[in-house]
Amino acid sequence: MSSARGRRPTADRGDRRELRRALGTYATGVTVITTGAPDGRRAGITVNSFTSLSLDPPLVLFCLARRAPSHTDFHAAGHFAIHVLAADQHHLSRQFSTPAADKFSCVDVIDGPGGVPLIDGVIARFVCRQVNRYDGGDHSIFVGEVQQYEQFDGDPLVLHSGCYRVAATHPDFSDQL
Repeated sequence: MSSARGRRPTADRGDRRELRRALGTYATGVTVITTGAPDGRRAGITVNSFTSLSLDPPLVLFCLARRAPSHTDFHAAGHFAIHVLAADQHHLSRQFSTPAADKFSCVDVIDGPGGVPLIDGVIARFVCRQVNRYDGGDHSIFVGEVQQYEQFDGDPLVLHSGCYRVAATHPDFSDQL
């Protein structure tokens, strides 16, 4: 099967850099996921591996690298919150993806259910009760039941091929606004 688009040679599955590049062609939204650690600290991390799993019951999932410093905090958590970032919140994505003593510095937050920090100004927020964890190779898969959610106006921050992007209405469908 050939394509009119430029094509990179197929790499074997052992080439992690090329595999990551190929996986990056799938555009995703960008989220910050937060929880309260057992010792009272706040924990948070930038994640783009978030998806809806079920509407009945309302389940979502995200994947977190086992080597992430906050992995043990999320593993022990009873609740977590998923914050879908707005297009102008790329600074939050970077802040929560970079190791820091206090990732919540200069971030407007309120305490949510189970001590979960809730970030202000996002375009959607889902507060979840953790219901399951699964082995996913070098990641853990966390499943949460949505306990409450909010949706706000705004355009999403998008990640594609390792770069932040903004979503735009497709010109063939502009009449559907």
